[in-house]
Amino acid sequence: MKKNQKEVVKAVAVIVVVGIFFIISSLIVNHYIEPLKKYSFENYYYGVLIYIFIATVSIVIAPVSSMPLIPFASLVWGWKLAALYSIIGWTLGETITFWLARKYGKPIIKKLISLKEVERFEKFIPDHHIFASIVLLRIVLPTDGLGYALGLFSNVKMKPYVIATILGTIPFAIIFTYLGTLNVLYQIIGFVVAFILVGSLLTIGYHMKKKEMNKKKNF
Repeated sequence: MKKNQKEVVKAVAVIVVVGIFFIISSLIVNHYIEPLKKYSFENYYYGVLIYIFIATVSIVIAPVSSMPLIPFASLVWGWKLAALYSIIGWTLGETITFWLARKYGKPIIKKLISLKEVERFEKFIPDHHIFASIVLLRIVLPTDGLGYALGLFSNVKMKPYVIATILGTIPFAIIFTYLGTLNVLYQIIGFVVAFILVGSLLTIGYHMKKKEMNKKKNF
């Protein structure tokens, strides 16, 4: 198996694992929905702050993940608010990772996440159309570490990075928070579509990066 194929398989495997935990979480939340709603509304602001905090930490530190909490947020607060809180948390996390990578480099990154995990993203970062590429990568990449990689291996500035991150995170947040309100069958269908989409787009992105590198060699 070629190296790029292995990366695509890894990305899809992550979605499979996330999908399983997402569906299990959804079943548990549905079973205890009434007491969860009551408790959440009695402690609304604390609940929201804790959710945003976990979403932020899930980006900064591996292998923490906030995905299994999405069905809870969607069913308790509604998918629109759940999407908003997810976008805030994930954007904060991605901004922190980018800043840490740009300011402190590899010494700090390896304390928070696998350096190999970060370095493997380099092959998906193009030299041109970086803003659009960040938006696209944010939509399709199911794993964390991209903010660290962009801080290390790209020359994009903080402001466009944050804007591109927000734009790329919005579709992901809307799709998965809405998915959290659906029954298990539709959730399985949604994740199957995600497998296909992520695998296809990552393969295309890898080949585009490879073409850029080949062009550089020819000059």
